[in-house]
Amino acid sequence: MQLKPGTRLRSATDSTEVVVVRAPAGSVDLRCGGSPMMPIDVAPDGTVAILAGFDTGTQLGKRYSADAAGIELLCTKAGDGAISIGDEVLVSKGSKPLPSSD
Repeated sequence: MQLKPGTRLRSATDSTEVVVVRAPAGSVDLRCGGSPMMPIDVAPDGTVAILAGFDTGTQLGKRYSADAAGIELLCTKAGDGAISIGDEVLVSKGSKPLPSSD
């Protein structure tokens, strides 16, 4: 799937929705719950189940990234499936510390 910043996607397995913040140059196999993600305007049919190992969930407002792939996603709707590129589950980015106000 070819991505660009601002693209909205949804999971075929659960309620997860994301927005692409940073997109890689080439095509990427983006999945949620082990199944390929879909454009936001395509309704899931509800027959696709979350695969074992891809059930750690996503959290609202968290950013998920893979620096090696050059991708960053923002979760806009939480769900039970984990976001992955192929079989590699993406990790939530930690928050940046605020500068001190001494």
